[in-house]
Amino acid sequence: MARKKKSKWSQEVTKESTALDLETGVFTWKNPKKIAKSLMRSAMGSTRRKAGPFQSAMSMLNFYINRAGKNLDLKQKKILEKAKKELRRLKK
Repeated sequence: MARKKKSKWSQEVTKESTALDLETGVFTWKNPKKIAKSLMRSAMGSTRRKAGPFQSAMSMLNFYINRAGKNLDLKQKKILEKAKKELRRLKK
């Protein structure tokens, strides 16, 4: 009997998050402002989140950066770090 390949829990959370409905490929985009706006839209539109929109968006972004770890391209990591700054600007 063949075993089903077990995926990592962090991969499942990113794909199947019940807190936010993320746009497809949001963490692979090259524009930090677009990433931040998309995350905030998702957080503001969610009725399932347990925290405020800013905190939910930032948590999802941090979760992705931390769980991608060494597999995250350095260039993309810099873009995602800039997206954090953009999220903070949107919060104001």
